[in-house]
Amino acid sequence: MASLRSRIALALIKKKLPEIVAADPVAELEDGLHVAIVGSGSPLPDEKRGNPCVAVIAGGKVYVVDTGESSSETLNRMGIDAGRIELVLLTHFHSDHIGGLGSVNLQRWVADGTDSKMKVLGPPGVEKVVAGFNEAYELDCGYRTAHHGEDFVNPETGAMVAEEFPVPAEGETAVVLEDDGLVVTAFEVDHSPVAPVVGFRFDYKGRSAVISADTVYSENLVKAAKGTDLLIHDALSVELLMMVANASTEAGLTARGSILTDVTDYHATAPQAADAARAAGARALAITHIVPPLPLKGLEEVFLADAPERFDGPLWLAADGDLYSLPPEGGLKRSNLIRRR
Repeated sequence: MASLRSRIALALIKKKLPEIVAADPVAELEDGLHVAIVGSGSPLPDEKRGNPCVAVIAGGKVYVVDTGESSSETLNRMGIDAGRIELVLLTHFHSDHIGGLGSVNLQRWVADGTDSKMKVLGPPGVEKVVAGFNEAYELDCGYRTAHHGEDFVNPETGAMVAEEFPVPAEGETAVVLEDDGLVVTAFEVDHSPVAPVVGFRFDYKGRSAVISADTVYSENLVKAAKGTDLLIHDALSVELLMMVANASTEAGLTARGSILTDVTDYHATAPQAADAARAAGARALAITHIVPPLPLKGLEEVFLADAPERFDGPLWLAADGDLYSLPPEGGLKRSNLIRRR
């Protein structure tokens, strides 16, 4: 016999479930440019942050930048319907930026109302990545079609389509997408020895947001981000990361210690991200791809160092679920879609 507590829980969820399932926070957004942080972490395990992923929303359409592991799960927690995804843009092909691509495509494929293959735009190499995921999910696609029927999971739309664009020359940008007033431009950044790596600028109804991808301080990025309303920039703390690296080495984990040490030379620090925001004339800065994890609140100040003194606009350490809204009339509103639910 069910306990009183379980019967109460069942009654509560039965009452609340229709509201949860029907919720569509994207439809509730006012017109404008919205940037949702789906994953603000890195490959290092972090209970607070998923792997890199950003959802940009304009005109009710969702454009996903990078799809790290747990992207589809966090999009669901945020209430963002995968069926609204127009396409995915990839900055580069590090595993923490593509690990969730297959799952994002799966969720979009089975969403109500989708009748097209998901496009994946990226620099040279994107076709190889997409072909690999399509092959890996081929059997799964067949299973689900056989189980649920072609009326609900059309095998003709299960595979993704790759669209490659050339990397712009140094100091230049290139338009890679124009869609209902949204213009997306790409620019190269420096994450060597990884290449190619591009960042993206989104412009819509007089507002703009720039996503850095993984990079050290980059003059290319500064130029592309001139006057942007919001800069989303990756960062790490050399001090904190070296503490983890040294502790790993002392514990006998020499490979881990060496790998973590290597990471310090191809990401900007928070102060350098602040310098880039200031030089670009950005109006606000959100730091993401946070390395290493910050399990204690007090470590955030250590991570930021003197970044708040270098950039005098609003500056945040991004968190999963954060939503930055840029309405056409001006201003910036910050909320969190996970905490809203």
